[in-house]
Amino acid sequence: MDGLLLHPTTVGGKLALMVIAIALFAVVMAAVLFLAGRPRRLTARATAAVLLFPALALVCFGLIYPALVTINNSFFNANSKEFVGLANFSRILTDPEFLTTLRNTIAWVVVVPLMATVIGLVYAVLVDRAKVEGAAKTLIFLPMAISMVGASIIWKFVYDNRVGSLSRAYVTVAGWLGRPDAHAPYWLMNAPWNTFFLMVVMIWIQAGFAMTVLSASIKAIPGDIVEAGRLDGLTGLKMFRHITVPMIRPSLVVVLTTVAMTALKAFDIVRTMQGRLYHASVVANDFYTWSFNNNDKGVGAALAVLLFVIVVPVIAYNVRQLKISEDVR
Repeated sequence: MDGLLLHPTTVGGKLALMVIAIALFAVVMAAVLFLAGRPRRLTARATAAVLLFPALALVCFGLIYPALVTINNSFFNANSKEFVGLANFSRILTDPEFLTTLRNTIAWVVVVPLMATVIGLVYAVLVDRAKVEGAAKTLIFLPMAISMVGASIIWKFVYDNRVGSLSRAYVTVAGWLGRPDAHAPYWLMNAPWNTFFLMVVMIWIQAGFAMTVLSASIKAIPGDIVEAGRLDGLTGLKMFRHITVPMIRPSLVVVLTTVAMTALKAFDIVRTMQGRLYHASVVANDFYTWSFNNNDKGVGAALAVLLFVIVVPVIAYNVRQLKISEDVR
């Protein structure tokens, strides 16, 4: 009976569960607003506790509890019945297949943030205060409006060995070079280069984000500093190196770490374009595969914990840099 209430199998049961959930949410919010609106009987701390309770409850139920369950599952076997200690982590860190996945993930974290930030920065500097600045920025920002899956499908057609635009360009250039019978390579099948071709999709998307943030930072540079640099004889690359880059350093760090966190969690692109084929998988994709396709909760949970351990230092560094930039301001 409890299973039917929590996991209904009919359309009517699912609708009833949805209505109950909405009603419970309304009751909780009404109670919170009622209690918060009685300041004479509640102290400031009690009022704050009442207002924070729904958010804290959701965080505990939606984040902390699943995280604890995942950590616990990482020390058990596939069906979570036998305690195996660190065996799952040992397997991840010694098996050649998993080591390839870790290598790919590290490559994503290094290459994607650097390339996206460099492209975004160069583009922001080049179009700054140009006549077509708005149109130029819109052009590079457009990929941000496309979902990861949608972008992956677009680029999968680009990489198609027969009709893809990249393959056609390859054949055309080969013809100009005296190789009329040349055939385009299988872009997504040749490791390790296929991993870099997958990275291009995320760089294409994240360059717009980098350009937007860095462009705003460049425009926020005080005019007197720029003028002082010009009086000292700084122009072109010297102005960029000695004035622009130091002044926007906090924004550069934020962009790099934010894109790095996105690259660490890369799943949609790899799953849509490759899956676990041709040695191009990453940790997030392996976590999904082992948890749901292979029904091995132990290895899947261990991969999730490993991903969490890698992400936390990046987040901590990002928060620290944000605090530093706020103190400077």
